[in-house]
Amino acid sequence: MTEYPTSAPSPSPPGGTAGSKPLKAESITPPGYPDPKIAHGWLHTARFLTTAPQLEHLPVLDLPEIAFVGRSNAGKSTCINTLTQQKRLAFASKTPGRTQSINLFTLGKQGVHDAVLADLPGYGYAAVPREAKLRWQRVMGNYLMTRPNLKAVVLLCDPRLGLTELDEILLEVIRPRVEQGLKFLVLLTKADKLSRAEATKALSIARLQCGGGEARLFSALKKQGLDEVAQLLWHWSHEPQAEPGVAAAESECEDEPPAQD
Repeated sequence: MTEYPTSAPSPSPPGGTAGSKPLKAESITPPGYPDPKIAHGWLHTARFLTTAPQLEHLPVLDLPEIAFVGRSNAGKSTCINTLTQQKRLAFASKTPGRTQSINLFTLGKQGVHDAVLADLPGYGYAAVPREAKLRWQRVMGNYLMTRPNLKAVVLLCDPRLGLTELDEILLEVIRPRVEQGLKFLVLLTKADKLSRAEATKALSIARLQCGGGEARLFSALKKQGLDEVAQLLWHWSHEPQAEPGVAAAESECEDEPPAQD
């Protein structure tokens, strides 16, 4: 059996159980990250923009877009609703996998939009006809590879199952864009169902598997990881963009040979 490395958990009574105090994610403190209240207030401004069954139905936007993806029943809708503090912003179908459209939500205060959340349908549900699965896989793959304003991808995963084959395929699809700067986060949902030791191990494994990305524990029930994820999404959406002219000038300076006396 393969032994995965685990990080040392915080001191706690031996024999942690699923009902023990949840493992806290590492605090995000670098410059440029907002106070959690600011991040939560920003996410609370989320409003429905449009739904698109095909890529050609998506509006052309120049706002940073953050896509939420994951298997059916991974807790995607619950996560979005919890982060935005809205009970029914992201609709969870009674039949997982049946809803196959991309839903967009704008973010921004006082009517000034500064980012977009994209809720992509869950994948991997067995009851969906094979033809529908293949069609949606093509749509989602094309979206992740070609959406110009896509800034980040949040992959939701049930840590009790780990990253599945479909999750790993998705990681391969976005890997070229991650290498080019696309932000990426594996969010381990339903963390409240894990003991401290299980949570530590699941997080260590996820960090090994999400090459180029980040991993966080999250529980909508226990409100675990809310501050860290809210801050991270705000930071990704408000990172300063280098102006083309400035970037070109810097590149020319770098390529210019040193002056000779």
